[in-house]
Amino acid sequence: MIVSESIASRSLRQDVLSADLVIVGGGLSGTCCAITAAREGLKVILVQDRPVLGGNASSEVRLWVLGATSHMGNNNRWSREGGVIDEILVENMYRNPEGNAVIFDTVLLDKVVTEPNITLLLNTAVMEVTKAGDAIASVRAFCSQNSTEYVLRAPLFCDASGDGVVGFLAGAAFRMGAETREEFNERFAPEKEYGELLGHSLYFYSKDVGKPVDFVAPAYALHDITQIPRYRKFNAKEYGCNLWWVEYGGRLDTVHETETIKWELWRVIYGVWNYIKNSGKFPEARNLTLEWVGTIPGKRESRRFEGDYILTQQDIVEQRPHDDAVAFGGWSIDLHPADGVFSERPGCNQWHAKGIYDLPYRSYYSRNVKNLFLAGRIISVSHVAFGSSRVMGTSAYGGQAVGMAAVVCKQYSVLPAELLAKGLVPELQQRLMVRGQHLPRLRLHDKKNLVNDASLHASSTLALQAFPEGELRPLSPAVAQMLPLPAGPMPGISFHAYAEEPATLEVELRVSSKAGNYTPDVTLATVRKELAAGKNCVDLVFDVELPDTAYAFIVFRKNPLVKVPFSSQRVTGMLSVFNHINEAVSNYGKQTPPDDIGMETFEFWCPQRRPLGQNVALRLSQPLTCFGAENIRNGMARPVDGPNAWVADSKDAEPVLTLTWDGPRTIRTVVLKFDTDFDHPMETVLMGHPENVMPFCVRRYTLRDERGTVVYHCEGNYQTQNVIRFNEPVTTRSLTLTVAHPSAEVPAAVFEVLCYEY
Repeated sequence: MIVSESIASRSLRQDVLSADLVIVGGGLSGTCCAITAAREGLKVILVQDRPVLGGNASSEVRLWVLGATSHMGNNNRWSREGGVIDEILVENMYRNPEGNAVIFDTVLLDKVVTEPNITLLLNTAVMEVTKAGDAIASVRAFCSQNSTEYVLRAPLFCDASGDGVVGFLAGAAFRMGAETREEFNERFAPEKEYGELLGHSLYFYSKDVGKPVDFVAPAYALHDITQIPRYRKFNAKEYGCNLWWVEYGGRLDTVHETETIKWELWRVIYGVWNYIKNSGKFPEARNLTLEWVGTIPGKRESRRFEGDYILTQQDIVEQRPHDDAVAFGGWSIDLHPADGVFSERPGCNQWHAKGIYDLPYRSYYSRNVKNLFLAGRIISVSHVAFGSSRVMGTSAYGGQAVGMAAVVCKQYSVLPAELLAKGLVPELQQRLMVRGQHLPRLRLHDKKNLVNDASLHASSTLALQAFPEGELRPLSPAVAQMLPLPAGPMPGISFHAYAEEPATLEVELRVSSKAGNYTPDVTLATVRKELAAGKNCVDLVFDVELPDTAYAFIVFRKNPLVKVPFSSQRVTGMLSVFNHINEAVSNYGKQTPPDDIGMETFEFWCPQRRPLGQNVALRLSQPLTCFGAENIRNGMARPVDGPNAWVADSKDAEPVLTLTWDGPRTIRTVVLKFDTDFDHPMETVLMGHPENVMPFCVRRYTLRDERGTVVYHCEGNYQTQNVIRFNEPVTTRSLTLTVAHPSAEVPAAVFEVLCYEY
């Protein structure tokens, strides 16, 4: 059929859509915001200007998702972000342990399109904002693939676009570039010589095709490789986001000159590859070809918008508490020279705090556009604080907080700042924790949770007194066994040590100077033992009182002449950590910053990736009794000052936890939270993982009512949080949870059980 019409009547098709919340930007922050709000009943429109979700984590850029765990390269134990972003990372680990970026695209799209309350608009770019007074009334967007213009209306908007296009068009107050040291008294604030903006990066992948491959560089490739100061350090085996240092653009307008920056990065990438292939200095690259080169750069920094609070360096370093905390961060303060790959300086300047820090709700909405939330890297932080808060895991975590805040705003008919003014932040925090959002120092106290009124009985509880001995390993590097201990006298410790020749073994008892931290910066006692050649039975007595219930560190100082046995048994909340001072792993060891930048000196004690990282085979004079059933309702669903889990005895063939009420209860929803190893960063791309299910996770469980009738059964679980909604409510005086041990070497553990009438 041929259709013709006059030129005068032609116009783009226009769709007018309305929702409770419009989110612009489909990176991880916008995606997690949308899923969170939609699951709570809000109608959400998610607008993404690219063909896939994920932003810098998508197959278009291919940067791994990282947050507070920092590749396990800091002292932030059990700090992987929770809630929806945890669900996504765990799902990707299960489906995609090889780290295929295209598969990660499907994981994100799957999560969004299966939510009936989300309308997803891909390839759709916002270009206009209409306001009513000091609030946004609508945004206008255009989809390049269907030639359709959209007018999107909502009482609430969230800008998660990276460059802050909605906030900019709406006139929201913003900053761009670095503040001076004097403005916020930030001693790490960079001088102009260093640069005021972080640049963009572009990645490439190579592939060995098994035969020689020639490469002819395009005309626009950089031919004078000496323009890149680190060209002598090139490695033909590096690819993907290991090339984060291929960065440029920090002295340009990182919003409006992004295309210029991209072309320069292409010039660098093809110049680097030409050097690798044709300089004759990389014979190992003979059979390599370029498999993929990014077409859009990964952008680090552009606009930062002003909320009612601007997070600064001191908030991070001092770990300042905020009453309105809705998320946390823990990446290093990570600033880069503005000249990027053309700079003589190191590619990054990273300094860690001793633990995680609060992100306040006041940083997640615009101070002058009344219905505009902020999410992602554009939130209200200084340039220095941005160096930490910008990473995707942290951004996604904040996006979840915004999604839930929008739910509370709709429920009480308030705007973002009014939620704070009307005292609704505690409710927001509690609702976030129900959904798996860990907030430092806060515990879940949900009055609607029927488990509060139940009596608990476990068929068994682990009383851990010793780890069975396994492989012997030398004390190189130094190792520390973390033990969750109560306040009071330190128990005695015994173990076997094997010396190649007479040697001195030095063991320290350490704790952290700050509650909730895992930086062992306080030494309570030191014991030195003279070992004979061969096997030694060592008894340690630390004549000290532990000041608080917390993790203590039994530190075995480095001694290559001495071996100690490790154990294949793994237990929820138990961990060994290692210190690599003076060894080749440069991001471990000891942080020694310059005196004038306001950062602290301390040691890094980091876990090793499995199958390494086993517990030291110690024996205690009295067993650890911190694994009781009451932990499932203590409001803390991950290890913090202790395991915070019910852990069954491994000898119990069929562990059962029974909840009993004084009368019938009608239950519609049960939430179970399991251990998927919050210490694991679960990098999404490039880095393969030897396992797709965390070894602590309960795979099989059954729920029964008081008559023994099975009301739910699960096989093959791998997720942290299981939300079970019965088709018909279950009325019962008791509920029993039967769990299977994950393996012979890992006893079953449950962090939390929630039961609701609705």
